Amino acid sequence: MSVFKGHKISVNQLLGVIPEALLSKLSLTTKVDYYTKVLHGKKMFYLLLYGIIENEKLSQRTLEDTFNDYLFKTLFDLDKSETIRRSSISERLSKIDSDYFRQIYQCVYQQFQDAYPDKDKEKHHLIHVDSSMVSEASSKLLKGIDHKNGKKSVKYSMAFDGLLPCHLEVFTKVKYSSEDIALPEAIMNHVKQERHHQNIYVIDRGLQSTRTMNSFTNDAITFIARAKENRKHIELQSLIKQAQNLDLGELTLIKDSKVQLYTGKPIHNKKGNIHYREELVESPFRLIVARTKQDNPKEFWFITNDFDLSAKEIAQAYRKRWDIEVFFRFIKQELNVSHLVSLNKNGIEVMLYMTLIVAMLILIYKKANNIGYKTAKRRFKIELRNLAIAMIVVICDGNLDHLET
Repeated sequence: MSVFKGHKISVNQLLGVIPEALLSKLSLTTKVDYYTKVLHGKKMFYLLLYGIIENEKLSQRTLEDTFNDYLFKTLFDLDKSETIRRSSISERLSKIDSDYFRQIYQCVYQQFQDAYPDKDKEKHHLIHVDSSMVSEASSKLLKGIDHKNGKKSVKYSMAFDGLLPCHLEVFTKVKYSSEDIALPEAIMNHVKQERHHQNIYVIDRGLQSTRTMNSFTNDAITFIARAKENRKHIELQSLIKQAQNLDLGELTLIKDSKVQLYTGKPIHNKKGNIHYREELVESPFRLIVARTKQDNPKEFWFITNDFDLSAKEIAQAYRKRWDIEVFFRFIKQELNVSHLVSLNKNGIEVMLYMTLIVAMLILIYKKANNIGYKTAKRRFKIELRNLAIAMIVVICDGNLDHLET
C-alpha cells in the first residue's frame, strides 16, 4: 500500500512490472554483461533507475555515490561490500549494450499500454511526434550536430501516445538537424514496430516536405501536420457542406478543401548547379484553414491525408499535441534530460531509455493517484526511500546498531 492517503497504486506495485526474471533473461539474450566484473546490466539498470529518481542533478559523480550508498544496495539486494568509481560508470555507459535497456523500455511500455488503454487512442490512435535538442561544448561532445559556434547537439525525437512515450530516436548527424529528415525516420521506425497501423501521426510545423507527405500517403501512414500559412496549392474541391457548423471550438473554420500541393523538383544543369522547378504532387491532400476568435485573429493551416475525420476532430487532434510539449518539459525539469550524463552516443541512448522507463513509472503513478507531475515525482521518491528504510529496519531487526557500515 502507498504511504499517502487516497493513493490507489504504490511505488512497490509499480516496480513489480519490471520483474528480476526479465532483467536476467535479457542479460542472456543481449551482450550487456560482456567484459564486466561488477557493473552487470541488472546493477546498471537499478543504479540508473534509482539515480534518476533520487538526484535533482544527475552526474557520474552522483551515480558513484548512489551505488556506494547502503540504502540503494539494500533496496535492490546488492552486495554491500562492492564499490565503484566514477571512471567505471563512464566507461560502462560508453560500452554497455543499449539494446538491453531498449528492450526493458519496450516491455514496460507494453505492460502499461495494456493496463491503461487511452479512450481517445482507441478511437483515433493519435501519436504525437516532436524533437528536442541537448547541447554541449564541441570539445566534450565529439559526435553531435555541429552548430559551428563552439557547441554540438544531440537530437532526440519521440513519439507520445497521449499518456506514455512510445518511441525514441537519437540523432547525432548534421542532416538530422532538419525535422524534415528526423521526424519521418522516427515515424517510419515506429510504424515498423507497431502491432497495428491505424495510428494518426500529429506533427508540428517542423515537417513541411511535400515529398515526405506524399511518401506517407503511399505507405498508408495517416498524418496531421500544421502547415505554413499561404502554402502554395491548387484547390480541387471544397469539402465544406451547405449549412455546416463552422465552429471548431476555439477556432472558426475558414476552408476545408481537397488540394494538390506544389513541391520543388531538383534540376541539375551542365555546370553541376542545382535549381528547383515547381511541380504538383499527384496525391491529393486535405487543407483545413481555421482562425482564432480573438480580436487579433491568427490563422492555422493543417494538411492531412485523412478525409474521414471532421474538421473539428482534425483541429482537436492537433490541439492535443500540447501533451508532448508538457511531457518534454517534465523530463527536462524533473528527470535531468536537459543535461548529458554521458557524452558518448551509446551512453546517451542508455540514459534516455532509462529516463523514459522512470518517466513511465511516474506517469502511471500520477494517473492512477490523480496528482500532478511535480507531486508525483516527489511522492514517488519519498515512497522509494521509505521502502528502502523499511527493508533496513527488517534486516537490523529493529536495532540500527546492527547496521553495516
